[in-house]
Amino acid sequence: MPKQKNSVMEYRNYYLPVDFPVLILSGEHWKISDIPSSRLHFHNCLEIGLCHSCSGTMKFYSEPMTFKAGDVTCIPRNIPHTTYSDKGTESRWSYIMFDPAELFRALLPASESGPDLSLFSYRNYRHILPRAEYPHIHYLTQSIIDEMEHTRPNYQSCVKGLLLALSIELNRIQEQANAPESTCGGPTSSSGPDAVHSIPENALVISPALDYIEDHYSSQFPIEVLADLCHMSLTHFRRVFHSIMQTSPLDYLNSTRIMKACNLLRSTEESILSISEMAGFASVSNFNRHFHAVIHMTPREYRNQMLFARQKEGTDVRHTILEFSGWMEPESDPL
Repeated sequence: MPKQKNSVMEYRNYYLPVDFPVLILSGEHWKISDIPSSRLHFHNCLEIGLCHSCSGTMKFYSEPMTFKAGDVTCIPRNIPHTTYSDKGTESRWSYIMFDPAELFRALLPASESGPDLSLFSYRNYRHILPRAEYPHIHYLTQSIIDEMEHTRPNYQSCVKGLLLALSIELNRIQEQANAPESTCGGPTSSSGPDAVHSIPENALVISPALDYIEDHYSSQFPIEVLADLCHMSLTHFRRVFHSIMQTSPLDYLNSTRIMKACNLLRSTEESILSISEMAGFASVSNFNRHFHAVIHMTPREYRNQMLFARQKEGTDVRHTILEFSGWMEPESDPL
């Protein structure tokens, strides 16, 4: 049997500010070509997309679903997917990347019975939401994009309220998709307003480890914990993890900690020592060493550089994404 295509995974790690963990990617240059990618990609946060023009196909584990102008897409973290436009066209998009758990931490109860606004606990997803069937989803999404683009006074408070309303509505839609009457017919791979995508049992087998690292990076734990979560031996886990992430579990954990430390250095006045502890490093010397290896400057130099950058107008949106692991521009050609 020939190997299944799209077996190569690409991880895209978006840098979300700690005080307002929302990122907007929009503009005329955010166009998706008609060339299908040889890779599926996944990311570290919830992605809400709005297709402004044309139509095309999204794939999840090689299952195709069609989209058209006006559709809103909902992709939780750690869901491999790819997008390409119909032949001869380039669809234009806007994307909202955000972390509901952090954004709404002070607004929602911490109990496990609360709504899953991050949406990654569901087995079935309604990824594509047509405007005709979900006009309120389109309205909320477009309103958020407008607020983020124009940055009027108090826009962050407005965006936070709109995102909370959008997240609750998306949670209701996904709950309905996971109701018994919605899944009794099995997974759906066709397009259309009723298309529901079911995650295969063996899909992204390291997802439990990625989720654990995202939620517990500030704690000390052995790599064996991650292997156990994925029901693998330590040797097999390391091999599988590297084949997907192109790095070792420990290096990925340290890179995650560095990303969180960069966020704190940019947005707080905490001391370097405090930030090293908050990011999960056992000592400040260990933190300095790993930070310099990834960012190529000391934490203090990075903080000073970011302070200088904030004083300048027109900061490039790409500076909010870690260059060593992020998505710098829309993909136009497969590798």
